Amino acid sequence: MSVIPIVKNNEIFLQKFIDWDKFENTFYNNVYIENYKIVIKMKLIDRDNSEKDFKIKKFDLEKYIYLCSY
Repeated sequence: MSVIPIVKNNEIFLQKFIDWDKFENTFYNNVYIENYKIVIKMKLIDRDNSEKDFKIKKFDLEKYIYLCSY
């Protein structure tokens, strides 16, 4: 089983945005895979030198506010 299912057509729609997690007090650079409503979150600044390079989460972009899209 994979995190991202097999693509049935040859199009994957990506969006990039920056958001802020108020609970962790951290900014994230995000890549949103629209077809599957999955986001890959990468810390912009790694203050604690953690081993976690990124997070993959189920996410519906339409329900949230983000700082900027690029």
